[in-house]
Amino acid sequence: MISNETCFVIDNEAEFDVPAREALLDRAMGVDRRRKSSEKLRRGRLPSPGLAFVARNGAAQVIGSVRLWDAAAGDKALLLLGPLAVNATAEGRGIGSALMQHAIAQAKDSGHGAIILVGDAPYYERFGFSAEKTCGLMMPGPVERHRLLGLELVENHLEDASGLLVASGRQAMKGGLLRAARRMAQVA
Repeated sequence: MISNETCFVIDNEAEFDVPAREALLDRAMGVDRRRKSSEKLRRGRLPSPGLAFVARNGAAQVIGSVRLWDAAAGDKALLLLGPLAVNATAEGRGIGSALMQHAIAQAKDSGHGAIILVGDAPYYERFGFSAEKTCGLMMPGPVERHRLLGLELVENHLEDASGLLVASGRQAMKGGLLRAARRMAQVA
């Protein structure tokens, strides 16, 4: 998806985007972002296949990011959205909205039933999210109930959803990081 009016492109996240994405998230959300309940579900996991996106400016720099993660509550497969972040210098240009619309459309096209997130209802309501159908769900840590929002991509998917949200996606491979650390230790 390309937007000529505001000079940004939404693209699939690539491995080389990771350092820029992490720096963006630290700037946008602070280093305490890793303590959030949603992070407990994401830690050690990979995003759902094909559902990690970045926004790039005209110089191909990462200026926005959103990812969707596989999760479940009981026997209900769900996606957890987050974090959504846009570089402060690019705010107000519709990048966050474009990332959300793209992520929702791709999740629906991939056959997923619902998306859950923890966020500000006034922002996410415009995309169809509400706390109405998440009252039976619990996060693995403290969360303000009114901030646990859901969007059904398939009608009634959240109708009887209940229980603790757990990660159900692919685990990140630690072997590559361990090998890199060992090489660095040998050089030192």
